[in-house]
Amino acid sequence: MSSYSCCTPSSKEVVKIKKMAPLLKLVAEESRLKILCILSKKDHCVCELVEHTKYSQSLISHHLKDLKGARLVRSHKAGLRVYYSLNPLGVIVINSLLQIQNKP
Repeated sequence: MSSYSCCTPSSKEVVKIKKMAPLLKLVAEESRLKILCILSKKDHCVCELVEHTKYSQSLISHHLKDLKGARLVRSHKAGLRVYYSLNPLGVIVINSLLQIQNKP
């Protein structure tokens, strides 16, 4: 039986997998994916995300907090509103996931 180096505890692949698993778990949730997709088009405030998704303000805010914690989303204040946009990692993640979805 052959041994796979990607399965050894000290391999670089295992380290990457351990870092990737929580990120994949986070973006596997449908409402978070919708938020990421919307933010991939342009910046939005929470009230606009509520309008586009029909989710509650508290649910949107909770998801944005989680997405910010994973460094997928960033925020900036403009007047009285806080606008959210994708970080570079968020752009990579959503573009990669949308490409996978479009594969035959």
